[in-house]
Amino acid sequence: MAPFILPVGSAATTVRVQPVVLFNVCDAYVRRNEGQERVIGTLLGVISEGVIDVRNCYAVPHDESSERVAVDITHHQLLAGLQAKVNPKEVVVGWYSTGDGVSGSDALIQDFYSRECQNPVHVTIDTTLQNQSLAIKAYVSRALLLGEKQLATEFVQVDCEVKTKDLESLGVDLMEKEICEKVQHDADSLETCIGQLSLCLEQASDYVDQVVAGKRKPDQAIGRSIAEAVSQVPFISKQNLEQLTNDSAQDVLLIMYLSNLVRTQLALADRLGTAALPLL
Repeated sequence: MAPFILPVGSAATTVRVQPVVLFNVCDAYVRRNEGQERVIGTLLGVISEGVIDVRNCYAVPHDESSERVAVDITHHQLLAGLQAKVNPKEVVVGWYSTGDGVSGSDALIQDFYSRECQNPVHVTIDTTLQNQSLAIKAYVSRALLLGEKQLATEFVQVDCEVKTKDLESLGVDLMEKEICEKVQHDADSLETCIGQLSLCLEQASDYVDQVVAGKRKPDQAIGRSIAEAVSQVPFISKQNLEQLTNDSAQDVLLIMYLSNLVRTQLALADRLGTAALPLL
């Protein structure tokens, strides 16, 4: 009968994550496809004396369900090759996923990265802020063997810390807050700017009227600022101004149309490429 071998422990490992990794992960999570629950990606860094210093990362397209997991291996290998040319000191040290803790399909992805590097680390980042914080955990894997056959993979949590400087810690603390301001659309942003400009013009006009009527004491600094602002405005007739505005609006609409067209083409190519991925 084949012996049943239990894992006896893993090498002591400490994971240090640079803030840029957190920013890239959050950006990839925000830009994920509609209906996609989580994103995964490759971790890059250096290993020294049992300490894994994660310095960079990039997202890897994948498709997973309860029955299968597909990873865009070509995309991963392409970016890994480009990264090796740009910064050969940083190598593949593992992979990341968004969410709190490991899931059933993580063993398959861990097996893939085990062929990319030795003892890959798996870092999870809770981008949903379930516990009111950006929870970051790191795991290493151990094989559970029956004879020479691997029955399962065990994930063991290891020490993980975010290595930040004083200025970088401000950005990390900001990401952990639930305050999220909606990014305005171009038209909404233009409307807001025009409204603020109109309010400033009304205030300046009221100030001038009150000074002329003798209701308010004049201020030379304010008068000089108003004169400088008015002198910098070029004189354009109403007809020419309308023509310039219409031409500019048409240019903006054309750029928006082309941008949406390119975005649609990229999304379609990504879906078609992911659908034909090999199964792990």
